[in-house]
Amino acid sequence: MEALAIIADVLTPGNLLAMLVGVVGGLCIGSLPGLTANLGVALLLPVTFKMDVTPALLMLMSLYTSAIYGGSFSAILLHTPGTSASAATAIDGFALTRKGEFNKAIRISTFASVTGGVASALALLLIAPPLSYLSLKFGPAEYFMLAVFGLTVIGTLASGNMVKGLIAGAVGLFLSTVGLDLDSGIPRYAFGSTEVHGGIGFVPAVIGLFSLSQALLMCEEAHRSIQLTDVIKGAWRYLPTWDEFRRIRMTVGRSSIIGIIVGILPGAGGDIGSWVAYNEAKRFASKDSEFGKGSILGIAASETANNATTGSALIPLLTLGIPGSATAAVLLGALIIHGLLPGRTLFTEHAHVTYTVIMGFLLANLLMGVIGMTVGRYMNHVTRLPNSSLIPGVVMLSIVGSYSLGNNLFDVYTMLAFGGIGYLMRKGGFAPAPMVLGLILGPIAETGFRQAAVLAKGPLLVYILGSPISMVLFALTLLSIASALYLEIKRIRSIRQEHADA
Repeated sequence: MEALAIIADVLTPGNLLAMLVGVVGGLCIGSLPGLTANLGVALLLPVTFKMDVTPALLMLMSLYTSAIYGGSFSAILLHTPGTSASAATAIDGFALTRKGEFNKAIRISTFASVTGGVASALALLLIAPPLSYLSLKFGPAEYFMLAVFGLTVIGTLASGNMVKGLIAGAVGLFLSTVGLDLDSGIPRYAFGSTEVHGGIGFVPAVIGLFSLSQALLMCEEAHRSIQLTDVIKGAWRYLPTWDEFRRIRMTVGRSSIIGIIVGILPGAGGDIGSWVAYNEAKRFASKDSEFGKGSILGIAASETANNATTGSALIPLLTLGIPGSATAAVLLGALIIHGLLPGRTLFTEHAHVTYTVIMGFLLANLLMGVIGMTVGRYMNHVTRLPNSSLIPGVVMLSIVGSYSLGNNLFDVYTMLAFGGIGYLMRKGGFAPAPMVLGLILGPIAETGFRQAAVLAKGPLLVYILGSPISMVLFALTLLSIASALYLEIKRIRSIRQEHADA
């Protein structure tokens, strides 16, 4: 009976409308080069403040998965991925478009995206509840080690440069200490300003780092526009043909598993998942395959995997509070703002809300496919919008969203300041996501450490590492650091090899 009540709740007009808005908004944002899922969720976050928690989370999560799918439109049409997760899609998708087979590329992309998204939603439904039992055994020491483990994700969120990611994360940690001291109540780094006694506003900071900074970057190419010849030949089909389905079914199944596994890994995200799946599809393909020349296997692998990471990235987020992607880090802030703390309580005290959101997330992926194929033939017009038409809207939404948080101009000033910081960071090759993670996990680490220091009756390190959970988290921390170092060394060697070959 509870399951029927949850399904009925998902299908209420308010929740369906929230999913519809999220899906349509995500498609538009994802299809426009330069506008990312992070930006979309950050812009929409203030809109959800006055909403009930269920439609608010459904809207944000629908936008998240839809924006990842929407990135395939510009990747296929313009050879310019709307999101980094669609970079692999551009290789074969654009090749098909040049042949006049845009419809084939879109229907394969849509089918793969929906399949990957549904698979990830089912993984979220099956894996998250049992995993959440672990959070019942968490005390101050475990929360501190969890925060430390989460901070090691910074190395993999750093967009190819671990050192710059660590610097950005350290700045985020420092900024998280601004405000009143947790114990003494003495202001820290307030410089006489009472507005920051409660800490730096998370939402204005996120809007500035992701949205306004992107608008400033778009100003550099304000008159960008792309003209295309006719890219649709023949009648428009909404589903793959039987022959196409037979060819891609194994690739879609394999890529779904890859995407789910990669998504669970903190910091990995859809871009890594799509490339891993693309390479695996290429490895399993026959020697005479058309990879790079318009292979539907390449599109299917990339789009299945990047959407399969969306739901699985929420597994560590909902159970342990560790975001599996940069967008999940913003969603973590949304959960906290709406009074929901990750862990077992989500699946006990707030079980109805949690399972309604998960089931709604599954439905949103199906809705995404229907809307995507319906409007797909017209997306070649949307993707041609010049930046000069987009920038004013992004800036206006950033200002309105920041002000609506508490009708406070100081939040707008905070957003503007972080927008400037984010712009300079991007110009210098620093990713904003590590700073956001530092802002979120800093208070958790500080609180856990201080409480552990009070409770410890002997050496502090012995107390912190005294439980099996802490030891496992410590081992995962070392593994995360080692993997980040390995990827960084591999990146440096690749750069040196390119210079040597040149």
